[in-house]
Amino acid sequence: MKLSQFRYSLPNELIAKQPIGNKGEERLMVLHRKTRTIEHKHFSDVLNYFNDGDVMVINDTKVFPALLTGEKEKTGAKITVFLLRELNAEARLWDVLVDPARKIRIGNKLYFGEDDALVAEVIDNTTSRGRTLRFLFDGPYDAFKRTIESLGKTPIPEELQAMREIRQEDKDWYQTIFAKNEGAVAAPSAGFHFSREMIKRLELQGVTFANVTLHAGVGNFRPIDVEDLTKHKMDSEELIIEDAAADIVNAAKLNRKQVCVVGTTTMKAVETSVSIGGMLKPFKGWSNKFIFPPYDFSIASCMITNFHLPQSPMLMLTSAFADFDFLMMAYKEAIKEKYRFFTYGDAMLIL
Repeated sequence: MKLSQFRYSLPNELIAKQPIGNKGEERLMVLHRKTRTIEHKHFSDVLNYFNDGDVMVINDTKVFPALLTGEKEKTGAKITVFLLRELNAEARLWDVLVDPARKIRIGNKLYFGEDDALVAEVIDNTTSRGRTLRFLFDGPYDAFKRTIESLGKTPIPEELQAMREIRQEDKDWYQTIFAKNEGAVAAPSAGFHFSREMIKRLELQGVTFANVTLHAGVGNFRPIDVEDLTKHKMDSEELIIEDAAADIVNAAKLNRKQVCVVGTTTMKAVETSVSIGGMLKPFKGWSNKFIFPPYDFSIASCMITNFHLPQSPMLMLTSAFADFDFLMMAYKEAIKEKYRFFTYGDAMLIL
């Protein structure tokens, strides 16, 4: 398939600028693939579609405050640094994106916070926008991470930043209640809809949760710039699937129970490590999985996701699971019915 096939007209006012309110009150569009029918519900109605023995697979990655604003040495020019990936904890080395990139050279020092609480030196140019920084911090690692936490801002997607400034509330909003293992710069936003009460109610119905960890990166929001999708390369993201999660998922599959994957990052995670027999395998490493139609899925029988922006990798993965034509029809109906799109928007259940 081609990039242009995933273009559709989305009114700007349908992009949700913030969450609607209480978790579970969001709207839910339910897609039935076998009958190609659509239901309009609320997210709390998810409870009605799952039974004893079913499994939900979630991504327990935790977003860290990856946006730092500082100044360049001597000139005092304002600079924004997006922390992408810690390369070496002991040496305080990080892969970062910088803006404006053209002003930053190897050897430049960058200063962050009052009284220069944090100082970094540029030691490598890795891409046209990317750099490797060494933070010049003499204290213990815990103190260094606390300094990052205090100075950094929540890295909500650029599309939302263009509509409004990052708020203090985003620190809580842009995090799932499953969040446990820090390392993501993009949140697995399908998980935003779950409250602790809903999880408890699902567990009382006999639904089991299986945790995987995929530290979602900025590549999820980077524009795809090739028409031929086979030529697009996704950024690598760290992935961990423990034995316990694989055992839970495989038991459900063997017992012919539903395996519902929550979010596109989770779907990428489970599809990265599949046995020849179609079972989930434990994994520890990196994934650059890019899923677009046509694609044969091995693990999930159903999926919970959000409404995605045009030409995004998330839209492509979802269309591969739901069926491209059916999903495009559903998106037309979603726009007509004024569903809320993107990170803080409404939800879709694909059965």
